[in-house]
Amino acid sequence: MTANRPLRLGDVLLMRGLVAVTDLEAALDRQRKQGGPLGESVVALGLLSPEQLQAVLREIPAIPFTVDATGVSRGALLGLLLKLMRMEGCETLPELSARTKLHQAVLQELLAEATTQRLVQALGSVQQGLVSYARHSLTDGGRVAAADALAQSQYIGPAPVSLAAFQAQVSKQAIANENLGEDAMRRGFSGMSMPANFVRKLLPAVRAGRTVLLYGPPGNGKTSVGSRIADMFRDVIYVPYAIEVSGQVIKMFDNTLHKPHGAGMSAAALSSGESLLLESFDARWQACRRPVAMAGGELTLEMLDLGFDASTKFYEAPLHMKALNGVLLIDDFGRQRVSPTELLNRWIVPMESRIDYLKLNSGMSFQIPFDELVIFSTNLDPSDLVDPAFLRRIPYKIEVAGPSVEEYRRVFLVAAEQRGLAIEDDTLDHIVRRLRGGGHDLAYFQPRFLCEQAFQLCTCFALPPLITREVADEGLENIYVDLIARDPR
Repeated sequence: MTANRPLRLGDVLLMRGLVAVTDLEAALDRQRKQGGPLGESVVALGLLSPEQLQAVLREIPAIPFTVDATGVSRGALLGLLLKLMRMEGCETLPELSARTKLHQAVLQELLAEATTQRLVQALGSVQQGLVSYARHSLTDGGRVAAADALAQSQYIGPAPVSLAAFQAQVSKQAIANENLGEDAMRRGFSGMSMPANFVRKLLPAVRAGRTVLLYGPPGNGKTSVGSRIADMFRDVIYVPYAIEVSGQVIKMFDNTLHKPHGAGMSAAALSSGESLLLESFDARWQACRRPVAMAGGELTLEMLDLGFDASTKFYEAPLHMKALNGVLLIDDFGRQRVSPTELLNRWIVPMESRIDYLKLNSGMSFQIPFDELVIFSTNLDPSDLVDPAFLRRIPYKIEVAGPSVEEYRRVFLVAAEQRGLAIEDDTLDHIVRRLRGGGHDLAYFQPRFLCEQAFQLCTCFALPPLITREVADEGLENIYVDLIARDPR
């Protein structure tokens, strides 16, 4: 998908894996010859059924062509337009459309109203390529109105969507829609050493989009689970740049969490079909992968509320709101600055009812769907964290234990082979003996760590690529400072 180009149907079909690039090129070729919308050609070629196409289209935010159709108050949009003209010098419809993400028909309606109110005046025209566009500037009254709008809120950016539209969209793209299968999950965890029954226990939780508690000793992959799961998802979700609630703006899109979903469409297909892909969609929403948000020991209850900046006078969505339709990983559960009981008290109702409530500074509360896979990860004993009543509220509790000695050997041999290392006889027994003698459990991360240490040591000092007891000891002492440099037998 090229930069600054509106999302189109061909992009979405590719993103979701419903068609291949060659299929789309064939559909574009048919559309070029016979006309009509792209979806019609996709169905005519048998690439999708009419029902499949309609299911895709129902999930995509449609372009509003009038102010009323945006779902946002006329005053809020007019204020945003005036602020952009004053602060960024936007003068033409293309410039305003690029910044607000609104269709030019909506902006023409707003400019006509602003002209009638003598807030905006025409300045003539400017040539952009083959097209001539009217220029507009603020009148004295428009500059005063823009200053008033800035005093109320300094938000300048893409136009917000309505709360109702946001609520509906989150529900349309629920995480349970993914219907991940066992094969897809096993592929997603390939290359990651996990207990044999891990997928069997985790898959039902992911399919249901319900809360999971992962517990067990450190170093066995609990933290990596969330990002691995998100990588398995194929669906496109739509995240608004901002939301309007009772005249207030909440900034939602976060480029550190919301990763645009690349279509992988060929340059030839894009260039040949640019003017033919008639189905484009509301640019106030960004097509993204399902997000993965992570919080550790820094998490506080205040971070679960809307963040209001008194200087800019607009809100920032809290972390769990940004994670909607995705994964929220609470790492090191039990080590936050807020107690486990207080944290679960805050989320018990959302986790069960799938609805959360947030509050503006005015005191007004509003609800949002609570659709996300919440994963609590801890190396503490769950029974020491919260009482049994709270644990019952978490429907899936999965132990991520360390490997057996046999599994440990298998993982170690694979890690050594990947690094081009051989292992001296009895070295693995020596490693296991030293770890257990020092009071340390076997963990899945240790073989990879020790092989990396051995590789660097052998490379630096021109040693044979061989893991000896001495080489293993140096690696072990870099993991655990309490291990002494002698065989504990």
